[in-house]
Amino acid sequence: MQQPNSPSPGRRLLAVSDLHTGMTDNVPIAESLRPTTDDDWLIVAGDVAEKFADVERTLKLLAGRFAKVVWTPGNHELWTPRPDPVALRGPARYERLVELCRGMGVVTPEDPWPVWDGEGGPVAVAPLFTLYDYTFRTPTAATKQESLAQARAAGIVCTDEYLLHTEPYEGAEDWCRARVAATEERLAAHDPSVPLVLVNHWPLVREPTEVMTYQEFTQWCGTVLTRDWHTRFNTAAVVYGHLHIPRTTWYDGVRFEEVSIGYPREWRRRGHPKGLLRQILPYVPEEA
Repeated sequence: MQQPNSPSPGRRLLAVSDLHTGMTDNVPIAESLRPTTDDDWLIVAGDVAEKFADVERTLKLLAGRFAKVVWTPGNHELWTPRPDPVALRGPARYERLVELCRGMGVVTPEDPWPVWDGEGGPVAVAPLFTLYDYTFRTPTAATKQESLAQARAAGIVCTDEYLLHTEPYEGAEDWCRARVAATEERLAAHDPSVPLVLVNHWPLVREPTEVMTYQEFTQWCGTVLTRDWHTRFNTAAVVYGHLHIPRTTWYDGVRFEEVSIGYPREWRRRGHPKGLLRQILPYVPEEA
């Protein structure tokens, strides 16, 4: 059962991330995801898979079931695995993924933000793509170089360093800054009378990373440049993934939903405490 806690009747805005359907044991999970009404929307907050064909297969399946699917990329979609026939790298790979999604009717960060007008709305569902810039450094590091050195010494280095290419940008931080600047401009131009559901693969604030076992990994988890977006802009909720720590938290009075499935070794250990699909709207407060 993928039902969220105490689901409300009628259409729902649902969310999931980190399906990782390149892993055989995660494929049945993706195949089990279904709406409960013909009008349910689904947010997919990144890390669908690594190979282009796996991303296409999974999003096509979900787009055929839900009234609307809203996708934003995670780092895994941006990798260029050697066995993948689609050998595009960096921004060129992202652009091809956007083309793929548009061909299936899936909303991307490059498209107009759709307005959810069900219970709890109207809200604009805004898929963002910001990457990271190494500013979520290890607690004792003063620079990116020092933080990376500490991670390497601990044997904890994100695979992005080998498979996520950024050309023509010099590095992930440069691509991140360009994405943040363009996204911030778009957020500022949005009608403030229509609240936003901000969707990003990486958390917009650093606080969610504080519970991670390996703090050396936090530098691949976001950017301080997005720290105030949930308060500067009229935000109803923030949806993210990446950390593989599914939970609900509140920062500055705004609800943050981490909606990841994660790797088989993780969900076998912890189960799916929030269900497979998280209900974003209408919001149903959890029992104390």
